[in-house]
Amino acid sequence: MGPRFIQLADVAEVLSISSAQAYALVRSGELPAIKVGGRGQWRVESEQLEKYIERMYSQTRSFVEAHPFGQGPDGDDVA
Repeated sequence: MGPRFIQLADVAEVLSISSAQAYALVRSGELPAIKVGGRGQWRVESEQLEKYIERMYSQTRSFVEAHPFGQGPDGDDVA
């Protein structure tokens, strides 16, 4: 079991995104986080990161189901 809280740089590494993108996820509230310490550094709870990843899988599944690959808007094959 890893640490309970992780830095934004580690969030960025896990998600293969930039640090700026990780910061934007936190600032938008899409990825819950806390500010700690005198300098107010952001930390994301490992469990929250896992929940975020699961939400993204769910949203992606919904998108794929609503927009089948290789089919036009009326459900007919594009090929």
